[in-house]
Amino acid sequence: QVQLVESGGGLVQPGGSLRLSCAASGSIFSINAMGWYRQAPGKQRVLVAVVTSGGSTTYADSVEGRFTISRDNAKNTVYLQMNSLKPEDTAVYYCKADLPQSRGSRFVINYWGKGTLVTVSS
Repeated sequence: QVQLVESGGGLVQPGGSLRLSCAASGSIFSINAMGWYRQAPGKQRVLVAVVTSGGSTTYADSVEGRFTISRDNAKNTVYLQMNSLKPEDTAVYYCKADLPQSRGSRFVINYWGKGTLVTVSS
């Protein structure tokens, strides 16, 4: 019983910035990794960035140096700061969180948000 809700999407001009947020709620003891994925029209969903519970981050080559992922464990929230946006960044952005099935479990369950649309256009 975990829900993820994204916010912050919208229309922005090339070179502009947006900050996406994803808040997890429900029955949460801990969250392992949290990440952002995106799906452009006619394309498959791909990884954008991920942050572990310890704060280690990984980025897709296409966003390295422009996007920053972070998390606030006290709020069970992950953020994606997007700078220098390009038209090719246009996509629906999805939040994902990996949680243990139960306390102490090594089995991880993936939870997904419903997505938020980011459109980069002049």
